[in-house]
Amino acid sequence: MSMKHLLSDGIKATPPSFVRGILKAASDPEVISFAGGLPNPISFPQEALLESMERVVKTYGSSVFQYSVTAGLPELRQYIADRYNRIFGLALTVDHVIITTGSQQALDLIGKVLLDKGDGVIVEKPTYLAAIQAFSMQQPVFYPVDLTEEGMAPEQLEAALQNPVKFIYAIPDFQNPTGLTYSAGNRERIRGILKDRGVVLVEDDPYGDLRFEGERLPYIGVGKLPGSILLGTFSKTVTPGMRTGFIISENRELLKYISVAKEAGDLHTNIFSQYVIWDYIKNHDLDQHIAKIRTLYRQQAQAMMDAMEQYFPPEVKYTRPEGGMFLWATLPEGVSAMSLFPKALEKKVAFVPGDPFYTDMKNLRTMRLNYTNADCETIREGIRRLGGLLEDLIERG
Repeated sequence: MSMKHLLSDGIKATPPSFVRGILKAASDPEVISFAGGLPNPISFPQEALLESMERVVKTYGSSVFQYSVTAGLPELRQYIADRYNRIFGLALTVDHVIITTGSQQALDLIGKVLLDKGDGVIVEKPTYLAAIQAFSMQQPVFYPVDLTEEGMAPEQLEAALQNPVKFIYAIPDFQNPTGLTYSAGNRERIRGILKDRGVVLVEDDPYGDLRFEGERLPYIGVGKLPGSILLGTFSKTVTPGMRTGFIISENRELLKYISVAKEAGDLHTNIFSQYVIWDYIKNHDLDQHIAKIRTLYRQQAQAMMDAMEQYFPPEVKYTRPEGGMFLWATLPEGVSAMSLFPKALEKKVAFVPGDPFYTDMKNLRTMRLNYTNADCETIREGIRRLGGLLEDLIERG
């Protein structure tokens, strides 16, 4: 029996995850994968988390297995508020934070709360493919704005805002997929453009703690634009498997509706995971742990850039991230990343072609490379294989 006639327009408008398909193809242990956005598992504090699991069960008993409040564990929310206040000079309280089942649920909730069919969403060009997927359920109109080395192009942003737009989605730090970071000047200009506009700015910041070069920059919206939303997660700094993210906003009316949407969706995020995360950060120095991750990722990013310098044809251009998990390569004219992908898999190397990161373009010559989930020697070998393929493609014209 065909189900197509029973499906909602929203699900039919939502593309399946391109990366999930690639990860399945790259599941062969012999494949060197630069495809997923996976943290390095050697960074997971496994022993400490096991201790926290045992401690919270002994300390809190049945509470860690019971239903809980939708907004999340108050102690964990207070910790998040205090941490952001300390680092960024904000004035957040526990009531400004909602715990979500990873940042992905936060994207889904924002789409449900703010979007109707045909509403406008401004996104970076390129943008995070899972955000495109999450928002597509509501069938919006995407207005992509070019991403430059400084950040979102201000003139294009102003032009896009002439459309009926509900919110802007941006990743100003170590953007996924490009690895770029908005400059201080660009952030200031965007803030000025959005002042008094009556649109929501959604700043997604899963990678901000992973800066291994330069100085951390202030956010565009939180603490400055009243309708702004900031997304964060423990997936990149503690563990992704516990699916513990969070939404921060000083707009309590907006948070009230997000809470209603979450209540309708999953009631609350796994409370056992919340207790474990909170116990872990209460009993360990999170900043010290993150510093170790930064050191690891700095080495891996450098290994990838050094290998690209040696093995990639000079016609290939690529970003040089100061943190995060990705870099972005642009191939020469006439070389399609989608065409390169199956050839790379034959050589046991996987990456993500640029196409799924765009809402309005196909058959592009860009690709995303992840450097955090392989050791330096493996990175070097994978880049060597890709470089050989690129040399062949360019020679054939």
